[in-house]
Amino acid sequence: MLSEAHREIVKSTVPLLETGGEALTRHFYRILLDEYPQVRPLFNQAHQHSGEQQRALANGVLMYAKHIDRLDALGPLVGQIVNKHVSLRVLPEHYPIVGTCLLRAIREVLGAEIATDAVLEAWGEAYGLLAGLLTGAEEQAYADAAAQPGGWRGARAFTVSRKEAESEEITSFYLRPADGGAVPDFVPGQYIGLRVVIDGTEHRRNYSLSMLGNGDEYRISVKREPAGQVSNYLHDRAGVGDTLELFPPAGAFTLKDSSRPLALITAGVGITPALSMLEAALGSGRDIHFIHYARHGGAHAFKRQIEDLSARHEQIRHRFCYSEPRHDDQAHAIGFVSESQLAGWLPEHRDIDVYFVGPKPFMSQVKRSLSSLGVPDTQCHYEFFGPASALEE
Repeated sequence: MLSEAHREIVKSTVPLLETGGEALTRHFYRILLDEYPQVRPLFNQAHQHSGEQQRALANGVLMYAKHIDRLDALGPLVGQIVNKHVSLRVLPEHYPIVGTCLLRAIREVLGAEIATDAVLEAWGEAYGLLAGLLTGAEEQAYADAAAQPGGWRGARAFTVSRKEAESEEITSFYLRPADGGAVPDFVPGQYIGLRVVIDGTEHRRNYSLSMLGNGDEYRISVKREPAGQVSNYLHDRAGVGDTLELFPPAGAFTLKDSSRPLALITAGVGITPALSMLEAALGSGRDIHFIHYARHGGAHAFKRQIEDLSARHEQIRHRFCYSEPRHDDQAHAIGFVSESQLAGWLPEHRDIDVYFVGPKPFMSQVKRSLSSLGVPDTQCHYEFFGPASALEE
């Protein structure tokens, strides 16, 4: 437990974090990645270049400082962090490295007059409290994953059994355990961690599981990103018979039991976690509204699969919209997501469960629209592909 004096010191730094938190975390990452190369595989360099990782950490540090008196008020943030850490195999020995770099960044960015020895001592104690909370939760998650039928701990070799193009940008990889054993089930919406070594450099990434578990194999569906080292490696170099290393499924963006109508609203590669949710919901009898946004038909993955399911199951209402349609494309609408469009495509009553995922601007618009339409916040669920952060209002 933190002393009252340490809590007050941490809370006193909130205004500084609100105005300069991103500069602090940017400096933190420079120290961490330059001086501790062993942790580089845990970070996606694309998120570093875009600033998303720095903003996410700044938001997390700020929220922690604001709620240092009541950590339960952090809500789902802790769970999101734990699941990301578990999927990438973050270990207890990584935490002292991060703590050293964080305290050094606080001193070097804020200066010795503000970041006094007392401030660093308080933040050191606060960080130790947080590290203990996270490592305890992560260890429990590792143990639970290993205890499942077919479960495992750490990395496990999987063989690419099939590789199928789903669109001009997205390719699916069907993965079976190289040891011939079973694989554990997962909750629809979860993802796996993938570890690959490309030209001598290790990389780790998360990919949503894009079909229901069957005990034999997993499927991930990967979008080729123009500058994505791992996505381009998978598209161009990983073939049938090749071996990839996976960490067990994780993630809290999962389909909850409910009898209410279900809406799955996705954009781009955000469709992937919704596919397993859709399959799982078919046996429930609930009405399902599947709404997808893509640039054009060539970028629209799984279109035929969803149309086939819709034809066989009357409970599915399928709509899709293209923002940049090609001359021969046919869609239910043209343009971008809007409140008026969702009002026409969702049930007239708003007692529904909504799961939405896609690019950040898309999710911000969906979140605002659902709020304006009267869908209860507690029935709206979303998750980012990248670092956990709050949607802009």
